This record gives sequence, C-alpha cells and structure tokens, in this order.
Amino acid sequence: MQERTQWTRGLGAPLRAFLRTESGSAGVLVAAIAAALVWANVDVASYEAFWRTDLAVRIGGTGVSEDLRTWVNSGLMTIFFLVVGLEARREFDLGDLRERRRFVLPFVAGLAGMLIPVLIYLALNAGGTGAHGWGVAMSTDTALALGLLALLGKGVPDAARVFLLTVFVVDDLVALLVIAVVYSEDIEVMPLLVAFAAFGVWLLLRYLDVRRAVLYALVAIVLWAAMLMSGVDPVVAGLAMGLTAVAYTPAREKLEAASGLFKLFREQPTPELARSAALGMTQTLSPNDRLQRIYHPWSSYVIVPLFGLANAGIAIDGGFLARAFTSPVTWGVILGYLLGKPIAVVGVSALLTWLTHGRIRPGVGWAAVLGSGTIAGIGFTVSLLIAALAFEGPELAEVKIGVLTAAAGASLLTWTVFRVTSLLPADRRARALLGETEDLTDLVPAVDPDRDHVRGPADASVTVVEYGDFQCPYCGRAEPAVRDLITDTDLRYVWRHLPLTDVHPQAQLAAEAAEAAAAQGKFWEMHDVLLDHQDKLRIMDLLRYAAELGLDTNRFHDDLMDHVHVTRVAEDLESADASGVSGTPTFFINGRRHYGAYDIATLKQAVKTARARVGITRVG
Repeated sequence: MQERTQWTRGLGAPLRAFLRTESGSAGVLVAAIAAALVWANVDVASYEAFWRTDLAVRIGGTGVSEDLRTWVNSGLMTIFFLVVGLEARREFDLGDLRERRRFVLPFVAGLAGMLIPVLIYLALNAGGTGAHGWGVAMSTDTALALGLLALLGKGVPDAARVFLLTVFVVDDLVALLVIAVVYSEDIEVMPLLVAFAAFGVWLLLRYLDVRRAVLYALVAIVLWAAMLMSGVDPVVAGLAMGLTAVAYTPAREKLEAASGLFKLFREQPTPELARSAALGMTQTLSPNDRLQRIYHPWSSYVIVPLFGLANAGIAIDGGFLARAFTSPVTWGVILGYLLGKPIAVVGVSALLTWLTHGRIRPGVGWAAVLGSGTIAGIGFTVSLLIAALAFEGPELAEVKIGVLTAAAGASLLTWTVFRVTSLLPADRRARALLGETEDLTDLVPAVDPDRDHVRGPADASVTVVEYGDFQCPYCGRAEPAVRDLITDTDLRYVWRHLPLTDVHPQAQLAAEAAEAAAAQGKFWEMHDVLLDHQDKLRIMDLLRYAAELGLDTNRFHDDLMDHVHVTRVAEDLESADASGVSGTPTFFINGRRHYGAYDIATLKQAVKTARARVGITRVG
C-alpha cells in the first residue's frame, strides 16, 4: 500500500514531489548532455546549424525573431526559473524557512558561495582575455545538483535539500541580477519600463487574488517580451513571478464548500454546475501548488534537458583537451566550483555557528553541510547562460569543458562524503546527517496525556499523532500500518478526531460514540471496532458495538442522543485547524507533520529518523 496524506494524495508532499522529480529528471538531463556531446563530435556543423536556425513569432508587423538556442536559453528557461521561485516561496510559507532565522545561514552561504569562486576565477584570469567572464564560476545548477544529491546521497535528510535549495535560490537570484546588470548590452529604457509596469500589473493581480489564468498568461508574455527587447535576459522574470506565488494548505472551509458544489453537480449534472464544481475544487489549492503541478514536470523533464542538448555540445579532440586543460579559463571554472563552493558553504556554516554561539546553525549535520558544499560545485544552467553571453569560439568551449569537468568532480566528491558517512556507527552517522537543531513544531496544541487519547508508554521517545475520521476509507487503509507501528515499545500513539462531515455523514456521530465509550474507559476498544466496520456506523450499529464491549448501553445511548461529547470532538477540530490539517489521515511525528506515504515502511523510517534526532538532542 502506498496511500498518501490527503493534501498530497497521488503526488506526495510538495517538497518530496519536487525532489522526486528532480532526482528522476537528473538522468534525463545527463542523457541530454551525453547526446549533445555525441552529436557535436559526430557532426559539429549540423549541431551548430540546427541551434542557429531562426524562429520568428509575429503578429502583423510586430514580433520576435531569434535562433532556436536563444528561444531555449531565454524563453523556455524562464519557466525553469519560475519553478525555482515557486519552490523557494513554498519553503518560506510552509517549510522550515517560515522561521526566518533559518534563512540567514543559507542566504549568507549562497552569497559567499558565489563570491569565493569568482575570486578564485579572477585570481587565475586577472588581466587576461577571460577575466570578463568571471560570472561563469558562481552559480550552481539547481536541477542537476538536487537530482544528483538524491542519487548520490543515500539517507540524506530532507532538511539538507531544503538548505541546499535555499542556497541555490540566493545563488540564482544574484546570478540573474549579474546577467541583467553586467552581461546585458545596449539596454533600452522604454521596454524596461514596460517590463516594470507589467510586473506591477502581475503583483496587482496577485494582491486582488484574481484567478483567471489567461490574464496572468497575457501579463507574463508582455513582461517576457519587454525584457527581451530591453536587452536584459528575460529569465529574470521567471524567478520574480515564482517568488510572488503564495503557498498555503487547503482550508477546511474551502474544501467543504468545494464538496458542496460537487454534491450540487451530482444532483444536477449540468455543464454549468460541472464548471462550478471544477473551479471550486481548483481554488482550494494555493497558486503556488497549482503552478508547480503544471510547470514543474515540464521544466524538469523537457526544458532543462533541452537546454543541455542545446548548450553542452563541444567538439573534443586531443588537441582541444590539451589547450583547454592548460587554459586559465578552464581551471578558473574547475577550481572555483570544486574548491570555492565547499569552502564557502562549510566556512560560513562554521563561522556563523561560532559567532552566534549556536543560535544560528545549519539545520543538518556536518556531513550534510559538506555534501551540500560539494554538490554545489555542479554548475551548468546559469554558467552556460553567462558563458554564451561572455564568450564565443575557443574560450566558450573551454568554459564548457570546465563546467562539465567540475560537475563530474563534484559528483565524485559528494559520493565520497556520503560513502564515508555511511561507514560511521549509527549514532555518529545520525548526528553527522541530522545535526543538533530542533525540528520546528507543526502540531497545535502539544500532546496532553490528561486530555488526549494515548496508546503506549508515557516516556516514549517518539509520539505519533493521527488526525482521523472513522468513516474515511483512507484511515481504514492506514490502520494496519498503524497497528504494526504501535507494537514498537518506545512509541506513543495519539488519535485526534477530524470528522469530514461534508463527505462522511456518519463520521461525527462515530467520533462522539468513541468519546462516549471513553467516558466508560473503553475508547481504544471502540476506536478499533469503528475502524474495522467503517461501512456500518449507524446508530443501531453503534449501540450494538457498545453492548459487545460491555458498556452501559443506556448511558451510551443517552450520550449520543444528547450529543454530550460534541464539544470534545470540536476541540480536536479546532486543533486540526490550528495545525493546518484539512484532510485525513494526517500524521504528526514528534510534533512535525509527516507528508506523503503512510505505509508501514515509510512510517517506520520516519519514526526511526525522529528517534535518532531525539537521541542526538539527549546526548547533546
């Protein structure tokens, strides 16, 4: 069974889905790079001729005419940077970076991770013809680095990827500003003003919460075209638009409203009600989530590989390699990435931890920080964008060979870091990967044994909380995994009610029945019976279960008829709203929300990670 939590059923949690897509697409990108190299070495003339083919889009006498490579580099790559901006905004709104203090370290590391490689590059190229291309050594490739980190870093915690993603976003944003300011020529003021005005309209649409996609599309096209005509690379627009898309979990009230619209359609299946129901369901999702679902797969599996195919082709022979590996341009790129990035990431992490006495520190352990630094040595996308603007001819080819060599070296270094880490004893390995920073708590309020229904030892190191609905089929499917999980003698399990009355009409009464049983000391017995008989939750069924459990059926009946325990169920509903829970089942492990699959293997791994973190905290 691979069922998933309500919010992300089918795709997993946003960050996990993002990372899974990145790791899957890394292979496609590597294949595209290999294809470009083969093509260029079989027939470099046809390779260059194809990507220099002009493609024009015109309406009347107005239009845009560029070669295919420019359409990929400045057109399609705008969508790639849109996706990067979307994921960064999601982490600010919902992820670890909602505690702004946690942004300080990766932000400074991102800046240092650009400055130090640039200084290394300039140290080797100062006064030479390649000095003006210093920007090629500063930016990490988000898609390729995250993908390869997932492939090379077995057991790497999600926090390491969040840390790295934040570094990348700072990296990408500054790199795009460098492109706009340093590597843009013949800037036209009027188109640039039009671009600013278009972005202002985009922000206004966001502020007014306009939901018409066609309006955003028109504004985005105007913004992109104006940036292109201004002489500033329009990929900057993609990142800016992505950062404006807010992220939030679907509110229970909106989900209930969408459910009501669907019921109307079920009663009268007309085209108008179908559109209304579809729109209502779509609007429960945040703009960030909707845009990611549309563009992320296209970005990772089509756009970035196309970029690799269009830019990685180099005609390689012995003479070229001899020249390239004696060129300061090539070595400036290689050393900038392989030395500069790890020195910056590790150095900044150590320095800030020391200066703040641990108040600002990485959210992961030293091995994850070092691995983040080494994998950041993969520069491809923005590096080749800048290289295409700064160089041509032999120097451009030298930059490409430097970028590819650095990527291979960074991959090898990263594999070595995590391979050595995997050989450590379990406790030291956990500390090296997870660090000593406490997880943010998502659960509100915290578990109270005097109020909550708790199964397991009071002093357990791990507490699993489930928000559930006795009529929810997904809760029923999760129950075997939960019962397997609670055989763990060092685990507490807590059930909180979240009856989804708009879709499960008998869930509220079933929740009250469980509380009525709790009043007679039989909550867990009733809990198990209700989940075993989800299709039989009518009042007569509940009374029969009460009799079978040996309860005082008269008292039980009166409690249900008088809704004695409705307030107790409502308290759990309030805690679900405060914790951002809108669907069932939703799990929290040691106060941190668990996203994605809830099969037994996934839950046990999450419990294992939580227990390891508790062990680190206790030792510390």
